[in-house]
Amino acid sequence: MRPLQMPYTFEDRTGHVAGSDYDDIYDRMFLRVVPHPHSPARNDNVLAIYSMGRRSTRHGDTRHLERQPSVILEFAEGAAGGLGNVNFIYPPAPSMTMPMSRYLRKTAFFGGSLSRKFRASDGREYRWEHQSADGHEWSCISEENYLVAHYDLRQPHMPAYGVSGNTLTVHESFCHLSIDIMASLLIMRHIAEHNL
Repeated sequence: MRPLQMPYTFEDRTGHVAGSDYDDIYDRMFLRVVPHPHSPARNDNVLAIYSMGRRSTRHGDTRHLERQPSVILEFAEGAAGGLGNVNFIYPPAPSMTMPMSRYLRKTAFFGGSLSRKFRASDGREYRWEHQSADGHEWSCISEENYLVAHYDLRQPHMPAYGVSGNTLTVHESFCHLSIDIMASLLIMRHIAEHNL
């Protein structure tokens, strides 16, 4: 009998694309998204995703400065907030940089921009869809049409205590892709936020 595995359910502390902590409610993984401290522009156009190792106790926690980011998202400058480059830094694998528009491609030539597919670090393709399944804000679906992950907004009638109430759930068979899923979700949310 296979042991029961629980999905990773990350609480989004702020609900902002440009900076938040995502902490698994069972304390198995902790991700931080912040403006990259070494970006030349020092603005919210360059974001870094860090795997933190433990829960952050306060917003001003600077432990991420001691770490190398797992992914750097470089969004285009300006009010339009266009797409730039994504840089994956997966030790021990070599770093890889590519344009976001090539990393997250539209699923159909004439399709909307809120349905895009990407190739994850396991070599398989997944796609993000906006408001398409079971009331989820964002759904990540495998090539076989299995639900891999979903991002849900807090229901207006539900209280939120010290967090945004938004959650990212990564199903158990895909937990090893949490960084890929987080990076692609942030790009998708940026696309939606800026109507790209």
